[in-house]
Amino acid sequence: MTRQPFFELSAPVTIAVLAVFYVGTFLVTSLIGRRRESADAFMVSTRTLGFGMSAASMTATWIWAASFYASAASGYKYGLSGPIHYGLWGALMIFFIYPFGQRFRQLAPNAHTLGEVMHARHGKSSQLVLAVANVLGSGISLMTNLTAAGAVVSVLSPLSFMHGVVIAAVGVLSFTLWSGFRAAVIADFIQVTGMIVIAVVVIPMVLFKIGGPGALVENFSRLTAEQRDPLSTTAILEQGAPFFVAVLAYAIGNQTISQRLFAVRPDRIKSSFIAATVGYGSVVIGLGMLGLMATTIGMRPADGDINNIVPQMASAFLPPIMVVMFFLLVLASLSSTTTSDLAALAAIVMTDVYGKNLARGVPNPRVMLLLGRVTMIVVSTVGVILASLHLSILGMVVFLGALWGAIVFPVIVSCYWKRVTNRAFTAAVISALVLFPLARFELVPLRGPVGVFYELIAAIGGGVVLGLMAFGFLGRRVGIAIGSVAAVVFIPVFVGMLREHAVLLGSLSVYGISAVVCVAVTLTSWNDFDFALIGKRVRDFQTAGEVEPTVAQPKITPTIPG
Repeated sequence: MTRQPFFELSAPVTIAVLAVFYVGTFLVTSLIGRRRESADAFMVSTRTLGFGMSAASMTATWIWAASFYASAASGYKYGLSGPIHYGLWGALMIFFIYPFGQRFRQLAPNAHTLGEVMHARHGKSSQLVLAVANVLGSGISLMTNLTAAGAVVSVLSPLSFMHGVVIAAVGVLSFTLWSGFRAAVIADFIQVTGMIVIAVVVIPMVLFKIGGPGALVENFSRLTAEQRDPLSTTAILEQGAPFFVAVLAYAIGNQTISQRLFAVRPDRIKSSFIAATVGYGSVVIGLGMLGLMATTIGMRPADGDINNIVPQMASAFLPPIMVVMFFLLVLASLSSTTTSDLAALAAIVMTDVYGKNLARGVPNPRVMLLLGRVTMIVVSTVGVILASLHLSILGMVVFLGALWGAIVFPVIVSCYWKRVTNRAFTAAVISALVLFPLARFELVPLRGPVGVFYELIAAIGGGVVLGLMAFGFLGRRVGIAIGSVAAVVFIPVFVGMLREHAVLLGSLSVYGISAVVCVAVTLTSWNDFDFALIGKRVRDFQTAGEVEPTVAQPKITPTIPG
């Protein structure tokens, strides 16, 4: 089998569905009164989101275009182990990150962005480095979601790819422009409701349409030996391990995650992250199974674009009414995350660019709101242009994770180790960003001493990833011990082998380079930072015009696990 007879919605039905969805969402979000709006509410709502809304919002934000398309692409390409690697590791990363999230809120309860925390900790250069990384990351995320929207519209309707991209961009912008982050939270809640329908109804329906579990097993002969192996080495090296490394960076570097962290009630952080862990893993592994099913029946992606697998499966095996429902649910998923990207980019410009730099210490909340809305319009336009490039969603996920990986170690260690300096932070991030593309895109020959250098750095990076996870839950001593032992064990395994897997090599080397540079530069100077100053320097913008205290405050010893 090379193609399936696809069901397509008619043009009038497609336009009606799109109009109902986006107009309906706009009407719901418009219930949020603008007369009470403020710059702080536009960016982080009231900072009192409860368990239900925060867990739904966290889950929905984590389930983005990549969860729909890249998970299925992973199942299509790597077989049985693909959905497991994609869904399980992504879910565990949500869980592993919450101890650090609690630390960020403890240090800066009134923060809007992580860059704002770094500004209070180090100064302008570190904040701007982090802001640039976040702008690039959220911009790529926005482009990816618009690409996915174009793909589903082009496959399930007579409208073109660019029609879908433009309609999604304009539709999302219409309601996000009104109330910012608050609109994102409402859209997230709608999406999670839809995800339950997909997980419980659509996926089993497709499974039984192709003949049920028995037919799935019978068709396993179509899979290669690697695709049938749940512990496939190829899948681990090319998909599982790079994604495992990438999503840790997402949790720290992605402003959409930070925004929810700073908006949720402090006593609901842990429960919200745990609920999001379970929700994400369940839904995404299920979505990945659509790709596995497509492989077993011999389906070929329309136009050779693997991003089309999900809408193809829905179109080929669902009745018309369920195709419409599936269309709506995918739109809800992509739109909520696109909304989050717009809100995140607006918050970065409002806080990191204007509030902490251009305003010279006296930001005007009205100007901030204007800048936030202008930012949304500009980045939506740029996102539409970039989406026209039709880049691979799965490839963009791993690249984006590696990009953010440069900031993970410097950000976390800056919140625990008082000796880390602004110079150490900036040098670590820039060094990693410069050296990463050389390995990731093989711009230098990964042979001889160069190959060994990157493999040794990658071994250190592997130790850093495992050490940070252990540190979050088990404390400093255990984290350092596990990280050190892991790095030593990885060296003989990686040297001579990892150069054949440029994606994983590049992803791990980012962590290794940033960690080595950050520690080395820190040890050359003595800094005795008072962590209590962060909370005093990061405040709501309604009172930001007050003069920042410059007199040293009584020192508070930071709480460090272990």
